[in-house]
Amino acid sequence: MIKVLAKSIREYKAASILTPIFVSFEVILECLIPFIVAMLVNAIDVNIEAGETIELSEILMYGGILLATSFASLACGALSGAFCAKASAGFAKNLRKDLYYGIQDFSFENIDKFSTPSLVTRMTTDVTNVQFAYMMIIRIAIRSPLMMIFSLIMTFIMGGNLGWIFVGVIPPLTAILLIIMLKVMPLFKRLFKRYDNLNESIQENIRGMRVVKSFVREDYEKRKFDKAATELQVDFTKAERILAWSNPVMQLFFYGVLSSVLFVGSYMILKSSGTTLNVGDVSQLIVYGMQILMSLMMFSMVFVMIVMSIESARRICEILEEKSTLSSPENAVHEVKDGSIDFDGVNFKYSLAAERNVLEGVDLHIKSGETIGIIGGTGSSKTSLVNLISRLYDVTEGDVKVGGVDVREYDLNSLRNQVAVVLQKNELFTGTIKENLRWGNPDATDEELVEACKLAQADEFVTSFPDGYDTHIEQGGANVSGGQKQRLCIARALLKKPKILILDDSTSAVDTRTDALIRKAFREYIPETTKIIIAQRTSSVEDADRIVIMNGGKIDAVGTHAELLGKNEIYTEVYNTQNKGGDDNGK
Repeated sequence: MIKVLAKSIREYKAASILTPIFVSFEVILECLIPFIVAMLVNAIDVNIEAGETIELSEILMYGGILLATSFASLACGALSGAFCAKASAGFAKNLRKDLYYGIQDFSFENIDKFSTPSLVTRMTTDVTNVQFAYMMIIRIAIRSPLMMIFSLIMTFIMGGNLGWIFVGVIPPLTAILLIIMLKVMPLFKRLFKRYDNLNESIQENIRGMRVVKSFVREDYEKRKFDKAATELQVDFTKAERILAWSNPVMQLFFYGVLSSVLFVGSYMILKSSGTTLNVGDVSQLIVYGMQILMSLMMFSMVFVMIVMSIESARRICEILEEKSTLSSPENAVHEVKDGSIDFDGVNFKYSLAAERNVLEGVDLHIKSGETIGIIGGTGSSKTSLVNLISRLYDVTEGDVKVGGVDVREYDLNSLRNQVAVVLQKNELFTGTIKENLRWGNPDATDEELVEACKLAQADEFVTSFPDGYDTHIEQGGANVSGGQKQRLCIARALLKKPKILILDDSTSAVDTRTDALIRKAFREYIPETTKIIIAQRTSSVEDADRIVIMNGGKIDAVGTHAELLGKNEIYTEVYNTQNKGGDDNGK
């Protein structure tokens, strides 16, 4: 896990190394300050006992050394803090970048393993936890042990056997902290699942706000949110309650050590009349004792943060170590010759552990430039079929060929650049209409944008907006209708100038007249492009070269509208329902 996370440090290695170096200098200088003070106090004490006055020059010398040491310590502390901030913030930036880039490379099969709320939590809360832990590791986790070690050495130098008092508290304190860690670890593991549940509740509610309000389910959604929030609060409170023991335990040991040093030190001063131990030594032993225990307290803070971040780090590593199930082969083919498509003996299931195939025994051959309609009931695997063309999934058995080449032999980007897919619920992104359209072709001219929109029957409504093609699209296309969104997505796909265009029920939100005009434009302006139209209404595929009827993951029939009507039970039933029922959508 450490090796995986360390790869994200990269250009911040120097800052990560300089931080502990300056922390080390800071600690050494801080440990010298009480020693110098003790020397000054002892010098004054010796002169008072001898009935003499200490020279001002000697006091100024000690004062100058103290000031120089203090400023040097301050400078080292400031530099370590600056480098620490740079290293930890940079590490978090790289970590988020690596996570995001990794997710972008995932296949659909990889994405299916993780829920969207979980991915969001990992890139936000989990990365923040790891960032804080890293910040503490390179600074406080270095400072605390060094401060404790150097302070312990100084206690033996100045107080002799009194140093064993400080050594004696370390084992029991370490044991108690270890017990706390073992108790709290399972809670934090469960805690992040609660975060995922909470995020899922919020995401579903916001995304489905119109549905929630139309069914008057606000109270139900509030109760669901309260349940997720309460579960999170209960587990977090329980974890914090256990961790809270670390502070009183530290205080108990701190005051116990302080009392012991004062009692034993005072006794030794009185017994030896200051020859074995004097007032300056005892006063600074208390300072060193405070430094030792403060170091332990700081280390306990590091320990708490590390405990919290271990589960976060594990969840992040799950994403970073996840390898895409799809990749481009060596010596991949980069050129797609044409838009011909061949399914040969295709069987497919989403998971090898699945009991049954989603697609079974599919044999289908499509010529380049053909228009193919696909009709079938819900769950007939229409979308699963077309997903194999752009290699969003790999077949379980058989072959899928595009341009006469098995899709597994293509470079993934080259293949997908020649296969444009417009989904029923396609996404528009925040930005202008122009910016959204140029997802299809970043180098498209304004004239090409207008032409694509005219083909998709989108130009008319776009030019009706006050800002035209510079109209700002809100997140998810919330300020345009469903039909407008679909037409803009079709225009975006056309700008790719693909060899294969797949419309997955992507004209469901437009009227039949507009649907017919879009299909007419396809026939006239992109005749060489293979067009696959998945539709619920037969009017959308009536003029297709061939219509494929899907049923239960198998091809039930293939033919023209005239060949299928009256001869294929499924197609005839759908056609009659939609045309004799008086509703073009069959509703």
